[in-house]
Amino acid sequence: MDNKMFCFQCQETARNIGCTQMGVCGKNPETSNMMDLLIWVTKGLSQVTTRLRAEGKAIPSEVNHMVTFNLFSTITNANFDEQVIVERILLTLATKKTLLAKLSNKEGLSGAALYEATDKSLFLDQAKGVGVLSESNEDVRSLKELITYGLKGVSAYSKHANVLIKDDEKLDEFIQSTLSALLEEKSVEELVALTLETGKFGVAGMALLDGANTAAYGNPEMTRVKLGVGKNPGILISGHDLRDLEMLLEQTQGTGVDVYTHSEMLPAHYYPAFKKYPNFYGNYGNAWWKQKQEFASFNGPILMTTNCIVAPADSYKDRIFTTGATGFPGVKHIPGDIGDVKDFSEIIALAKKSPAPTELETGELVGGFAHNQVFALADKVVDAVKSGAIKRFIVMGGCDGRSKSRDYYTEFAQALPKDTVILTAGCAKYKYIKLNLGDIGGIPRVLDAGQCNDSYSLALIALKLKEVFGLDDINDLPISYNIAWYEQKAVIVLLALLYLGVKNIHLGPTLPAFLSPNVVNVLVENFGIAGISSVEEDLKVMVG
Repeated sequence: MDNKMFCFQCQETARNIGCTQMGVCGKNPETSNMMDLLIWVTKGLSQVTTRLRAEGKAIPSEVNHMVTFNLFSTITNANFDEQVIVERILLTLATKKTLLAKLSNKEGLSGAALYEATDKSLFLDQAKGVGVLSESNEDVRSLKELITYGLKGVSAYSKHANVLIKDDEKLDEFIQSTLSALLEEKSVEELVALTLETGKFGVAGMALLDGANTAAYGNPEMTRVKLGVGKNPGILISGHDLRDLEMLLEQTQGTGVDVYTHSEMLPAHYYPAFKKYPNFYGNYGNAWWKQKQEFASFNGPILMTTNCIVAPADSYKDRIFTTGATGFPGVKHIPGDIGDVKDFSEIIALAKKSPAPTELETGELVGGFAHNQVFALADKVVDAVKSGAIKRFIVMGGCDGRSKSRDYYTEFAQALPKDTVILTAGCAKYKYIKLNLGDIGGIPRVLDAGQCNDSYSLALIALKLKEVFGLDDINDLPISYNIAWYEQKAVIVLLALLYLGVKNIHLGPTLPAFLSPNVVNVLVENFGIAGISSVEEDLKVMVG
C-alpha cells in the first residue's frame, strides 16, 4: 500500500514504525504533508536568516517568533487545520522573499531557501519530496529527526516565554542555524554532536521560560488544589500557556463564572499570582487523552491554549475554542499575537448560559514542588536522606497517553518502597499523583514540579543535591530515571538530561520509532539509555 503520509514523531505512531495512511492522533494525510512542507520552508527561511546574521544584519524578533511558532504548530496534537498550516507556509515564503532581497551572498543556497510558490495546488507535489523519508540514510534520517523534534520542543517553551515578552536571541539563532544545518550533508558524528548541542539549548529554553513564568507570577509554592466542583458555571482551560490563563481570569472577574484547569494547566494553581482570583476554582479531570469524556461532562466552554487537543466529540464541539498555535477544523479560534490582549468575551457569554460542571471526583491533590520550593525544604530533604528515611528518588516525569501499557507507571509507583520519593513534571503525573502514597516526615512521596517544561526544576534539584552531598558526578546521586514520553516536548527534556550528563535513563512505554537501531546503540553505549520491562524487573534495576 502506497504511503499517503509518513509521520513517526510521537510514541503512539502506528505499529511503532510510522503512520502512513492516517495519523493515530487523527491528523489526516493532507495536513501531515503540509506540515512536512512547513518544516522544509522554515528550514529555508532559517538558512537565509543564518546567512544574514553572518553578514552582520539583525533579524527582527517577529521573524524569530515565526520560526518557533511554525515548529510549535507541527507538534503532536497541536493543529489539525490544514488551511492554517497552508497560511503559515505562504506567510513564511513571503517573509523569506523579503529577507532574501537583503542578503548579499546567495551562492550555494538550498532549494528550500530559494523555493517560491503562491499556489496551494503546487504544494502537495513539493511536500512529497521533502518529508521525513526524503533522507535515504536511515541513521542520518534518525538523527536529523531527533534534532528536529528537539527543536520543536524547545520552540514550544520559547513561544510561552515570548508571550511574556521574554526572548533569547542566542536561542533563536541556534534554532535557526540548526534548522539550516539540517539541509546540509552531515556525517553521523557531526549529527551526534549537534544532538547534544540541541540538549544544551534545551536547558537554555527551559531556563528562559522558568525565568519568564516566575518573574510574572512568582515562584510556585506547595499548594492544595481542589478536585471537586462549585455551583457556578465554569470555563475549563487546558494546555500550557499561563498568559492565556491570566487574561481569562482578568476578564471573568465579577461575571459569576468560575475557571477550572485541566491536564497540563493544573500547575497554574501553584503560582502565587493566580491565587488572588476568587473564581479560580480548582482542577477538573485528568490527562489530555481523557478529554472526550471529561469535556462532555464539564458542561461549559473549553479553551485549548496549546497542543493536547484531540478530535472533539459532537457533545461539546460547539463549546470548545482554540487559541495560539492550536487549531482544529470547525472549531472557533480566538486570535491574538504576542503582546495582544485576547478577547474571551464570547467564551464568557457562553459560560453564563451553561450549567455548572458535573462532578467527576472530590478531594484535593498537593503540588508546587518546583526548584525554589524544594530548595526551601533542602535541609529537611538532606536530613531525610542522611538518616535513611529517604533511600532513593525516582524521576517519573514526562507524558501520559492512551495505551494500556501505560498502566505500568501506576503499578510501578504503587510498588515503590515507602522510603522512595517520586519527582515528577508533565501530565505523566496523572498516573500516580492521586494514589495517596503518603509522606516521609512531612515530605510528600510525590513531588510535582509542574508542567513538562518544569523538568528544568527536576534538573536543578538534582544539581543542588549533587552540590550539597559534595559529589563529582550527578549519576552518583540516589536518583533513578523512569521517564514516560509521548511527544516532542519530552524529546527536548531527554536531550537536556543527556547534555547535563545524566545516564541510565529508562524511557517508555516504547523507545521512539524515529531512533534507528544504530542510533539506539549509540545512546545505549554512551548514555545507558534503556526501555522498560516489567514492574518487578525494573524495580530491581532502579531501586535495588
